[in-house]
Amino acid sequence: MPSRSKADSSQSRSDAPPHVLESYPDQPIYSCLKCCATIALQDELISKAFSGRDGPGFLIHIATNVRLGKKEDRALMTGVHSVADVYCLGCNERIGWFYHKAADVSQKYKEGKYLLEKERLVKENMWTLDGDESW
Repeated sequence: MPSRSKADSSQSRSDAPPHVLESYPDQPIYSCLKCCATIALQDELISKAFSGRDGPGFLIHIATNVRLGKKEDRALMTGVHSVADVYCLGCNERIGWFYHKAADVSQKYKEGKYLLEKERLVKENMWTLDGDESW
């Protein structure tokens, strides 16, 4: 399991702690499509069955190299949630949102998690075929 540490709290404008990934040895990751900054380990994926603003989204436990925008109440498909947009630290691209609070008790499982938009990420497998190191 990679080690994680908290980044400087000045990078975030909300009460959710930003995370910085120190190492990710040979693990599949999700990176920012625009600048290739590491955003999340595949192991942090909870579900691919979510919708973002621009299409499919992933529910993720922990994201790294991100900053949060201003917290606001937003009417989403599953009800009103207190969320903050999530921006890549590398290029400042909006890549999803962070769930602070859910009004409906059935949606509480989303609190403290990230919705990352599939169209703004690239998955990097970080593997090679046996005997073929040229890839």
